[in-house]
Amino acid sequence: MKNRLNTAVRVLAAAAAMAMATGASAQSAGTWMAKAGLNKITPHVESGDISAPALPGTKADVKSDTKPILTFAYMITDNVSAEMILGVPYKHDLIGAGSIKGTGKLGTAEALPPTAFIQYRFFQPNAMIRPYVGAGLTYAYFQKEKGSGQMTALLDPGGKPVTYRMDNKLTGSLVVGSTLAFNERWFADVAVVKTYLKTKAKFSTGQTQDIKLDPVAVSISIGYNFTL
Repeated sequence: MKNRLNTAVRVLAAAAAMAMATGASAQSAGTWMAKAGLNKITPHVESGDISAPALPGTKADVKSDTKPILTFAYMITDNVSAEMILGVPYKHDLIGAGSIKGTGKLGTAEALPPTAFIQYRFFQPNAMIRPYVGAGLTYAYFQKEKGSGQMTALLDPGGKPVTYRMDNKLTGSLVVGSTLAFNERWFADVAVVKTYLKTKAKFSTGQTQDIKLDPVAVSISIGYNFTL
């Protein structure tokens, strides 16, 4: 956690150095915002069964992960902003659920979910606290999916190591959050993002599994206002 926090601070410092600020005041129209912080993604999984010949009730669950994020936003008006959330891939463990609960880790997958929002920010641009809500799109890109020995034992006992891949998806997200201004430049930000994500796992055995992930992401960041 300490290394992740140090990384977030360094990223923010670099973003501020490149900003070339010219004297913007708070979060008014024409202002850019750069934020760096930590984001925890927790999937809320509803898993379908792996298709035959797997045992009935062969389901999966997905563990959470925390990574640094970098966010840029632009104030279109005094109250409406466009925001882009970027970051590094999140690594999630897949574990057995349903009739195979307790069997341990079935595999891992990395997910990269860049997200774009249009937001409405309440109160005046120079308000100390500015709650906001928004809606947007997330592209869930999956990579480096790896199956474990346990996955092979379940799906193809005595056979070749089982591999799998996840379908990438473009889907909708909602956000609610708030900023807390320290001064005209610096602020803290907390946000909760709900993404509505259904995808499919495809195994090298020819079997498939539908899975609803519907992750909730909670982030805490430090931000900087500037104009170009």
